[in-house]
Amino acid sequence: MLNIVIFGAPGSGKGTQSDLMKNNYNLAHISTGDVLRKEIRNETELGRIAKEYIDKGQLLPDELICDMLDKTLDALNDAKGVIFDGFPRTIPQAEALEAILNKRGAEVTVLLDLQVDDDELVKRLLERGKLSGRSDDNEETIQSRLKVYHTQTAPLAEYYKSKGKHVAIKGIGTIDEIFGRIDETINKL
Repeated sequence: MLNIVIFGAPGSGKGTQSDLMKNNYNLAHISTGDVLRKEIRNETELGRIAKEYIDKGQLLPDELICDMLDKTLDALNDAKGVIFDGFPRTIPQAEALEAILNKRGAEVTVLLDLQVDDDELVKRLLERGKLSGRSDDNEETIQSRLKVYHTQTAPLAEYYKSKGKHVAIKGIGTIDEIFGRIDETINKL
């Protein structure tokens, strides 16, 4: 099984590249952000709790995310693996993911780290906000999300480096150029 963690700051292209990987490699795609936005739209209890955190640019509690992920994995069928998009975001979440996968006889194969500088990220997110109307794509929330990313999430790269599972991917260029770098990496696995 090919289990990929797609990693990078908000706006680095994780969703776009995940869609390409999903279609090219027959992988399931679990985007915690998409799952949470669906819960918010449906006004579920999880959605109400999640909205409070998201509107402040904060990460949700690990237990909440892990429970959601475990249930989502149980619902998957014949995929050749999974792309984890937006999870894990902290070392405790990475350890929880290992436990969740280990009980299924699997493990994370690789962490693909899409690397994009902050100025480009802000530009991309503001543009996405204009096009999508996402409430979390405004200047104040973007700055908060980037601060959270750099302080709480970025250290996760070192965790996967220590396990020999980290690959840096230059996240600047056309969508196809970036996917070409990812495809080259996956073909070497």
